[in-house]
Amino acid sequence: MSEQTPLASIARAPHAGAEVLVVDDTRENLRLLVRLLVERGYKVRPASNGRMALTAAQISPPDLILLDIMMPEIDGYEVCAQLKADKNTCDIPIIFISALHNTADIVRAFTAGGVDYITKPFQAEEVLARVNTHLTIRKLQQEMVIKNQQLQTQNEALQTALASVKTLSGLLPICASCKKIRDDEGYWHTVEVYIRDHSDAIFSHGICPDCMLVLYPKHSPKE
Repeated sequence: MSEQTPLASIARAPHAGAEVLVVDDTRENLRLLVRLLVERGYKVRPASNGRMALTAAQISPPDLILLDIMMPEIDGYEVCAQLKADKNTCDIPIIFISALHNTADIVRAFTAGGVDYITKPFQAEEVLARVNTHLTIRKLQQEMVIKNQQLQTQNEALQTALASVKTLSGLLPICASCKKIRDDEGYWHTVEVYIRDHSDAIFSHGICPDCMLVLYPKHSPKE
């Protein structure tokens, strides 16, 4: 990447404005990564060691983290593990960027919770492409969470409305003679039909002792 490239001639990234935390203890690498991302319109926060990275991420979680592995005191693996163990930072995509090329090191990075791995010396376009990809994935995931929350809220509201509809309340006009109930449209229904249509009640039929005495006196128990 040429350091003389005019900023005005560089296209802004699709997710320009997103916050990226760049962590690297090598000053030159940190400076190059910061400039590369700033030129594309990202908001970049640099951190030169693991402790600074943890503090920065916990105070104000970024949208994505570019993380070096070989750093003094706390290496990138441990930084990643601690961030993934914290509910406030566990969803931040972490891209490891390291000079380690061994398969075991790469596997360890993914096991710690990384979403991608870039080897040094890095290519500017590769870094930008991977950053853009994982910011896109994160945005889609966040939109899905919001949609799921909205659907849950709508479902709860619907259930509440249905429960309200199925609950009998208020003043019910009832005939003093035949005991039919008048609905809101002026029609008269038997109590059984009205309750069936306005509640979740299910009727089972039988004959009470008083009616048994009137309807079937010969079969009624003697007092």
